[in-house]
Amino acid sequence: MAPHPIPETLEHVFDPAWLTGVLGDRYPGVAVTNVIPGPKVERVSTNARFTIEGTIPEGLNSNLCVKGYYAPDAAPSRSAGIAEALFYRDVVGTTGVRTLTPVWVDVAEDFSNAVLITEDVAAAGAVFLDSLSPYSVEQTVESLGQFAELHASTWDDPALLATPWLAPRLTMVMQARGLKEIRGNFEGPIGALIPESVRTPELLIEALTAVPSVIEGLGPLSVITGDAHVGNVFIDGEGKINLVDWQVCQLGNWFLDIGYHLGCTLPVNERREHYDRLVASYLEQLSAKGREVTLSGDQVRLGLACGLVYGFFLWAITLKVDPPITTAMLERLGNAVADLDAFGVILSAAR
Repeated sequence: MAPHPIPETLEHVFDPAWLTGVLGDRYPGVAVTNVIPGPKVERVSTNARFTIEGTIPEGLNSNLCVKGYYAPDAAPSRSAGIAEALFYRDVVGTTGVRTLTPVWVDVAEDFSNAVLITEDVAAAGAVFLDSLSPYSVEQTVESLGQFAELHASTWDDPALLATPWLAPRLTMVMQARGLKEIRGNFEGPIGALIPESVRTPELLIEALTAVPSVIEGLGPLSVITGDAHVGNVFIDGEGKINLVDWQVCQLGNWFLDIGYHLGCTLPVNERREHYDRLVASYLEQLSAKGREVTLSGDQVRLGLACGLVYGFFLWAITLKVDPPITTAMLERLGNAVADLDAFGVILSAAR
């Protein structure tokens, strides 16, 4: 059982007595006397910044941010935050990956709710990106380094391989949405920039369905982010690339993150020009951390194709993101899938 109650409301999070209790586990002597709410972003989850006042021990940042599910209709979605909370509670400290700094995080005993409190990096000058944010080739090299850090540090780790909440969930992706949503996006203005050769919902579903079987046995498993687009990156106050948003983290092959990331991070022409160099950069950075990829060139191509199709599917079923962002992501990923014949590579391997 969690030693402190998991708040059901944002008002509970901002209760000075509750904060004193939970922060005191890590920062003895803390005494929160006042909470100043700051900006709040609320979609399905709620991200609310706040400042604490009172007796603040050395090492405790007074500018904090809480992530939970506090919107009036958000309670049914709380399970989506469990994996992220467990990642910050149980895994992040051993990875070395740059991300948010957790201050307090816990999960209800019945896995019905979770709360994550981190340092407020925005107060320290961090900038959160979206898929339309300018992002350079060299920044892509840096973000690939962070993926290499994550993958290398969790590479076939026996303890993680036996962790139930990290079990691969690729097949679950197809259960929430499917042909109806894809067709709506592909046939509307959001999908207008997808190449005609890959703008076929049924073909996308067929290729994605084949992914779990064709990647079986393709090398070690690591913790992957599971949603490796540039909108899940922030630039911290020192100008360094950080990864964020771990709601679908799971065990998987490195290429699922890397194919997806490379397919959507850069505009189409830049990706075409630098793709091979960027793949080589990731592999070099992984090797520098003591992890060698032993797959053949054809196997690497197959794996990256799977990552591309996985990312393409995730954006093809996206409904609640600003249309210009979804349009850009589908243009980038659709062109990458077409350029690299990802459908053909996957379906040939599945036969």
